Amino acid sequence: MSKVGFVSLGCPKNLVDSEVMMGTLKEAGWEIINNAEEAETIVVNTCGFIESAKQESIDAILEATALKSEGNAKRVVVAGCLVERYRDELVKELPEVDAFIGTSQVNEILKAADANFDAKQLTIKPIGNKTATYLYDLDTPRIRATDSHTAFIKIAEGCDRPCTFCSIPGMRGSFRSRRFGSIIEEARNLAKDGVKEIVLVAQDSSRYGEDLGEVDALAALIRALGEIDELEWVRVMYAYPTHISDAFLAAIAETPKAVKYLDMPLQHASRSVLKLMKRGGTRKSLERLIGRVRERVPGITIRTTFITGFPGETDEDFEELLTFVRNCRFDNVGVFTYSDEEGTPAFDLPNKVDPKVAKKRRDRLMKEQAKISRQLNRSKIGRVFPVMFEGLSQESDLLFQGRSEGQAQEIDGYILINDVPEGLDPQIGEIYNVRITEAYEYDLIGEII
Repeated sequence: MSKVGFVSLGCPKNLVDSEVMMGTLKEAGWEIINNAEEAETIVVNTCGFIESAKQESIDAILEATALKSEGNAKRVVVAGCLVERYRDELVKELPEVDAFIGTSQVNEILKAADANFDAKQLTIKPIGNKTATYLYDLDTPRIRATDSHTAFIKIAEGCDRPCTFCSIPGMRGSFRSRRFGSIIEEARNLAKDGVKEIVLVAQDSSRYGEDLGEVDALAALIRALGEIDELEWVRVMYAYPTHISDAFLAAIAETPKAVKYLDMPLQHASRSVLKLMKRGGTRKSLERLIGRVRERVPGITIRTTFITGFPGETDEDFEELLTFVRNCRFDNVGVFTYSDEEGTPAFDLPNKVDPKVAKKRRDRLMKEQAKISRQLNRSKIGRVFPVMFEGLSQESDLLFQGRSEGQAQEIDGYILINDVPEGLDPQIGEIYNVRITEAYEYDLIGEII
């Protein structure tokens, strides 16, 4: 067995796949190392969602093959979404890569990494997208790559939504949920290992359990996870707007350990654009949804994402989106310009928007959101929030950092802590009361009291 290094790109769902591959290799006797330059085998787990992610993946592959050509690495394995989407092209264009495995072949990492195995067998008969069945379980080996106090649990795989801009169904297969008991037991094990925050992820978390014939399974899952003593927070990411049930909102509101936080990508607010996206709804119906969420879960933090420059988006459509953002005053917003992806229905739509126009719209929307975010953050000055302590700040060695319930790690900003009571030695993963003293667009500054 040899030293193996991982490069994991893309979303938390992809990171879980990397953690599973690392765990599988370690159990078989491989040594997992942090520095790819010292590895004999390099695994690049790719993202293939949009153009910028694809380019990042290609760059990482080329860096890995360069290490091989220099004699440092002996074998390069490319895994993940880019392989599932462009397998034939990658095999043809990158002969220096020793093995390719798609998202449905995560459990074949031992074969792919084995220098004595003919990796062509993995590329001749890939598992088809439509028949993908792989789904990690409680007993699957896994090495966590997150901080010690937080962990992702993938509760489902794949997606059946018809969104015209999205390539995920072709890369991840049909929607399929994990067993309820498997998730609970995994969470218990993670909690015993020191994890304080569980983050539930899937392509579409709000549909969890539907394919198993269960009703409101996500609500039941949240309540059950809230009973695990060692856990502090349970967070749900990637909820679809049409599946925000009253039972789900009640579970968030009534479960003390469920953070009052909703990550719900809306993508747009104009009826015509939403129709072209095959998502449905209108600005008014979405405003009613936001109102219902806030009524059912007082004080909830809402995060969403939007796309500007979708084919057919007019100036009037964008102004309606801008009005929607002003009206709803979201806590956290991410905005992406449309990426024209071959193989998706939107690729064949007419009336493409100039990328420069799409970027200008994105910049306008983000500027508007920055103003809202600054106002919302300033209203928190003087208030006290429970904050999960995370150690030294990424910004400065002179500051500590932490997160409130309304801040998901790495995407929503931090609370920077510049004052700690004398004699207190704050521990990573513990909850402390922090009084906010300063506020900026995305980050807050406060003191532990």
